[in-house]
Amino acid sequence: MRNVALLLSAAMGLAAACRNSEPAPSARAGEASSRPELLRAGAALPDLRARTHTGDEIRFADLKGKPVVVYFYPKDDTPGCTIEAQEIRDLYGEIQGTGAVVLGVSTDGMASHKAFAEKYQLPFVLLVDEDRRIAEAFGVPLKSGRASRVSFVFGSDGRVARVFANVKPKGHGAELLAALRSTS
Repeated sequence: MRNVALLLSAAMGLAAACRNSEPAPSARAGEASSRPELLRAGAALPDLRARTHTGDEIRFADLKGKPVVVYFYPKDDTPGCTIEAQEIRDLYGEIQGTGAVVLGVSTDGMASHKAFAEKYQLPFVLLVDEDRRIAEAFGVPLKSGRASRVSFVFGSDGRVARVFANVKPKGHGAELLAALRSTS
């Protein structure tokens, strides 16, 4: 009977932990969380190199002095990702007016990115993150190997000015533009 009571108590504790929005505390002190932590306001733009959808290489360090938008999305040419990309495309002239560089990132490969950019006439750069190195550096969670929809706006000082977690595709282009205007 005592064992049954202990099992029920443990099960109730587990159920309560699952309902909480925060991950359950680790069983061992000092154990690292398996969930990545997003870059926060004030964090520096990670010093990375990445391949673009055109086959060029981009160095994040070369972007210092300009505002930068880095937006992560799950998959090329899917409904939500297309809505988000088209909204950014449609506001791209205004975004460029802030001096900003836009970088879209997903775990799709170069051929997929190139087809997506051409199909929807995307004027900004898509970065290849097949090894998930960029997502990891930004703390972006992966779901089934795909980046979650998260965006970062960096000021010209190379520091995070705004983080958009759990992005909704519709209207996100306008959110990014407003954030860029407020950091200028």
